[in-house]
Amino acid sequence: MSDQNENNADIEKMSFEQAVSELETIVTKLESGDVELEKSIEIYERGEALKKHSQNLLGAAEKRIEKIRLDRAGNPQGTEPLDPE
Repeated sequence: MSDQNENNADIEKMSFEQAVSELETIVTKLESGDVELEKSIEIYERGEALKKHSQNLLGAAEKRIEKIRLDRAGNPQGTEPLDPE
């Protein structure tokens, strides 16, 4: 398990775009069927870590997005959270 943690440590430093790009590469490799079983398991686990990281980054970005409030005439009146909680 510690080997997996060491291998995935770099994921936390990745941007959303980098993580998605690597995840797409992993999906392509797995779909090809040309990867040995042990390697498939290893890259699948990395893919899961990339997916989780991407979802976390996306969630954080969504929280930062604000919706512009407009009055009846269509004039901006400030901002509010996109999804008030």
